[in-house]
Amino acid sequence: MTRLLVIDAYTDAGRESLSRGQCNHAGLLYRRMLHRLDPTLQLDVITASAPRPELPAGATLTDYDGVIWTGSNLTAHKATPEVLGQTALLRDHMAAGVPGFGSCWAVQLAVVAAGGTVAANPKGREFGVSRKITLTEAGRTHPLFAGKPQVFDGYTSHEDEVTELPAGATLLAGNAFSRVQALALELGGTQFWSVQYHPEYELEDVARLSVVRRNQLIQQGFFADEADGVAYVETLEALHTDPTLTHLAFRMGLDSDVLDPAVRTAEVAAWLKALHDGL
Repeated sequence: MTRLLVIDAYTDAGRESLSRGQCNHAGLLYRRMLHRLDPTLQLDVITASAPRPELPAGATLTDYDGVIWTGSNLTAHKATPEVLGQTALLRDHMAAGVPGFGSCWAVQLAVVAAGGTVAANPKGREFGVSRKITLTEAGRTHPLFAGKPQVFDGYTSHEDEVTELPAGATLLAGNAFSRVQALALELGGTQFWSVQYHPEYELEDVARLSVVRRNQLIQQGFFADEADGVAYVETLEALHTDPTLTHLAFRMGLDSDVLDPAVRTAEVAAWLKALHDGL
């Protein structure tokens, strides 16, 4: 049986903010997705409640076949105790030979841990749907993207981006907003595969996140006003409830890249297969 450690990288304050907007916490999003992909997986989900997340009682890193990092409300280019603690834990599990995977924050954390750099994206926030993510030549042949189109969309929410790749990193995908949308990183002989977007999100998660960050999104120009934001959320929730509402999918510019779970989560399925095959 495959045993995975899922690290919910949000701080307590970040999770409280999500709860106020009735958002599922990041660790639960991954639990939901992973068990749909493989109900036999044994999952331990921990939270970053302390500067260095603590493993379940009695567990060591080598007890796990893989470690998964979620998104986060942290900023990788700020050396806070929480960022430094998570960076140290990522280095430790890689040094222990335990492969990693993750989304959004995971890309940025892994890059910083390996000596690369992350900064605020001068374009601002990429939110809702990351458009026209395009595989690089390396990405088109990498096992992470088996079964994925060469150009696709993905659910997203981030303001930071990778600005310099570290040694041992291979750029797998990018788009016009962020040059680094996916990468493979070898650190200490161990593989870490990660994507800047969120395959674990579903439409309802984007909708609830839009509620949590509505004021920011209005200020950043995503919504004209509060009523516009409410209408956006209602449209996403309606389409989540009934995916056959093709007029709403057309209006939002959404297709199978994000609406078909098999396509949306293909990278995660590919990583699980690679673990099984001896990544």
